[in-house]
Amino acid sequence: MPVPHDIAAETELWDAFAESAFDAEAKPSFHWTQYAGHGPGAELLGSPESVLEIGCGTGRALAYLAQQGVKATGVDLSPRMVELAGERWAPLGVRIERAEVLDWLATNEARYDAVYSIFGAAWFTDPSRLFPLVRERLAPGGAFVFSQPPAIPGAYGPQGMYKGGFAGKAMFTYRYSYKPAVWERHLVRAGFSSVKARVVDAPEEGHIGTLIVSASA
Repeated sequence: MPVPHDIAAETELWDAFAESAFDAEAKPSFHWTQYAGHGPGAELLGSPESVLEIGCGTGRALAYLAQQGVKATGVDLSPRMVELAGERWAPLGVRIERAEVLDWLATNEARYDAVYSIFGAAWFTDPSRLFPLVRERLAPGGAFVFSQPPAIPGAYGPQGMYKGGFAGKAMFTYRYSYKPAVWERHLVRAGFSSVKARVVDAPEEGHIGTLIVSASA
């Protein structure tokens, strides 16, 4: 059963997140995991000429790719984050648009060599709706790659997630968590091939790993 996403409320949530997460002095960087210098890098995207990051947040990954000569486009729900990141990385040629990702993908006609999400929209959007739209926006043979925390054992599907602690105004969104094999099935149903979902162990034993999922159009 679909969960009741309130886009206006979630926009407010991500605007609040932008104020704490954006660092104007941060440098371009690209990494899939939550641990600096750990795990694979942008090579998982292949050698794209154009990329789209969904839920691009601070835009640091887009900036990194733009420095490599890639045409880099991002979309994010937060007007404040788009303002901050768009201004910061515009000199590198990065383009960031403010929109709800499902609406944007459904109306945008461009195609990309790679679409990706790093703890972004692929974590916070119903995959049964998102994945077919991503598939339509990929050029033939294009890559779709995303990362997020792995599911907590026994806690699968859409789950409510408070942001900013458990006191004060109730600000929440929904995240989607599944076993790797279930993510693979979602992608196959959406028309992807060469699907692979795996958990990359943390650099320190017993710490939270990273789910990395990849597929081809």
